[in-house]
Amino acid sequence: MWFWFALCTLLAWSGSDFMSKLGCGEKEDKTSHWKMITAVGFVMGLHAIYQLLFADVEFTLSVMLTYLPVSALYIGSMAIGYFGMRYIELSISSPIMACSGAVVAVLTICVDGISEDVPPLALAAVALVCVGVFGLSLTESREDEALRAERLKEGNRQYAKSVLAIALPLLYCAIDALGTFADSRVLMTLDEDSANVAYELTFLFVGLCAAVYIYGVKKEPFLPKKEAPRYLGGVFETIGQFFYVMALADTEHVAFSAPIMGSYCVASMLWGRVFLREKLSKKHYFYVLLVLVAVVILGILDL
Repeated sequence: MWFWFALCTLLAWSGSDFMSKLGCGEKEDKTSHWKMITAVGFVMGLHAIYQLLFADVEFTLSVMLTYLPVSALYIGSMAIGYFGMRYIELSISSPIMACSGAVVAVLTICVDGISEDVPPLALAAVALVCVGVFGLSLTESREDEALRAERLKEGNRQYAKSVLAIALPLLYCAIDALGTFADSRVLMTLDEDSANVAYELTFLFVGLCAAVYIYGVKKEPFLPKKEAPRYLGGVFETIGQFFYVMALADTEHVAFSAPIMGSYCVASMLWGRVFLREKLSKKHYFYVLLVLVAVVILGILDL
């Protein structure tokens, strides 16, 4: 079942990625990332409460504290990802952030060792991920401003070149990978349903704090039309998180399922290209293709 859980996660998270881009892509809205955190926290909180009331999930304060470091890594990485969406095309940021699955595979191999059954192609795929991420970073930082303006003029969103454009997705990738790796270890001792409820309640708390800051301190209005993509993104994120924990619960296939779930960037890139009309240069396409090929290889091979 781990494969189907991973596949459901892939589909749900690609939808969340796209909706999050719609909800966080406006540079003029300086608190859009906190609004996204509020939306996701609210939706996850509702799901957690439903689980506690109707699904007979065992939950204690001890479980929440045990899972707290993992929750902090996940929520921190997501906040960074939401903040970074205003600086870079979804078609580029999504593959970089999705490389966390490959990083998890590397961490798993480093901790558990390299089995004789691991094919050389798997190690080659990890190397491809590194080359692809470095290539995207280099292309983004060295692209001529005139060529960049020409490339983006047909899109419905404009982006300025900056260090943050690449640094934030990379930071997300690193923190999320640590969270996934830690998650796979913690789930050896915790029930996956209890762990998921702990995560969702923690996200609810963070979301409530963000809401107090946005609507209480900053006195910003709640605009349903602008908030709709954020809450829909929260629904997709919650669905994906549910299946994600189920997939990771099969600890024997973590190095296998993590890259598959990371392949959500394939669908995200498609949504960005079709709906946001994001235009990429040939170099961007080349390095994005390297990353996608690497993720797919890691997803196919049984590490």
